[in-house]
Amino acid sequence: MSALMNLTSQGRAARIGSACVVPRTQRTTSYICKAINKTDNVHKEVNVRSPLERAAISIATAAAVVMGTFSPLVLEPHAAQAILVSSDPVKNAAAILRNALPIDNKPIRQVQKDLESISEALRIPGSKSLGPVSRAIRASQDVLSRQKDTIVKSFAPEKKEYGLENIEKLQAALNEFQALVEAKDKQAVPIKQREALTYVGNIEEAMVKGFPFQVPPEYADRPLLLGRATLEMKVNCRQTPEGPQTFMQTVVLDGYNAPVSAGQFLDLVLRKFYDGMEIQRADGFVVQFGDPEGPADGFVDPKTGDIRRVPFEVKVVGDKEPIYDFTLEDLGRVNEQPVLPFNAYGTLAWARNEFENNSASSQVFFLLKESELTPTGSNLLDGRFAVFGYITQGQDVLSDFKVGDKIEYIKVIDGAGNLKNGPSV
Repeated sequence: MSALMNLTSQGRAARIGSACVVPRTQRTTSYICKAINKTDNVHKEVNVRSPLERAAISIATAAAVVMGTFSPLVLEPHAAQAILVSSDPVKNAAAILRNALPIDNKPIRQVQKDLESISEALRIPGSKSLGPVSRAIRASQDVLSRQKDTIVKSFAPEKKEYGLENIEKLQAALNEFQALVEAKDKQAVPIKQREALTYVGNIEEAMVKGFPFQVPPEYADRPLLLGRATLEMKVNCRQTPEGPQTFMQTVVLDGYNAPVSAGQFLDLVLRKFYDGMEIQRADGFVVQFGDPEGPADGFVDPKTGDIRRVPFEVKVVGDKEPIYDFTLEDLGRVNEQPVLPFNAYGTLAWARNEFENNSASSQVFFLLKESELTPTGSNLLDGRFAVFGYITQGQDVLSDFKVGDKIEYIKVIDGAGNLKNGPSV
């Protein structure tokens, strides 16, 4: 990201017309504009700023690139504000998705919390970690035993059978889990933990009754994902440390919190829009694709002949429904936390033009989360980009993706029935 940091010029918005040519506003490019001359002066100015200010400037610059403009426009960030960061922000994509479900059942949330705490316990070296793991398992078993009725009462009537099935699976998994711990098989603990938490997530999803809010009328005729959908993505990488490889990834779209964003992406997946498309940007910060061949910078709706746009959409923790058309920055709510944050490696969001909130169409990006510019729980991307899903399996290989690698396909493996106003293909 140092190349982006070097674009800061005298602390003011500065356009460097000769630095690079941007043929169209949203085209992905494999070139990064070179820093302007007089970099010594640039570095002097950056170095007198506080670390938070320097990070904010860098993120603002990176954000302009992620939005799809690829124009060397650098913005002076707002004055630094104190942000209360959670002491231990959730970074796991599956955990974020569990937390994002619109449910209120304390017993199952306690089971979830106990099982998720195992990840922290495993950081304890050697067999000493097995004591806390065992206690977490017993606590989960105790809650299931004593408060099963309270859990079952929360099931949506049409999902009760599915919920009960997953309770049985969870109870069996916990018994097997405890046996593994007693055998001191620490290597198997993360695998069994993941299995148990999968059943917890299924139980929690069985509690969702209907759809939690009404999409605004102006967007109600768009493709809408009224629930969740699971996708499989297959990418052929031409060059990795182990040679050419094919990678499979699982992506979960969250329509409960981003129905318009997730719905329009799922619509394109069902149209096979991304099949055969190349990765168009891979720079250690994001992996981006979705710019079609030809003059259009997005998906051209065959019904209208025009580029279909995606309205900006973000749901804030505590709000009953998403915000549309305005970023949290626009509304002065930058310190508030989105339900779907940029906390996880492989966060999926729409790319858009910098100054046009509703300009997304078909270009999307996965965030390579470990960048120092996006600290978990306090980054400046939250609320400025529309997140609508996460890679839940296979996200680690994102770092192997390069420009020109080909997406063989993206297909739906579950949840297609949750799409409303989908394509007739």
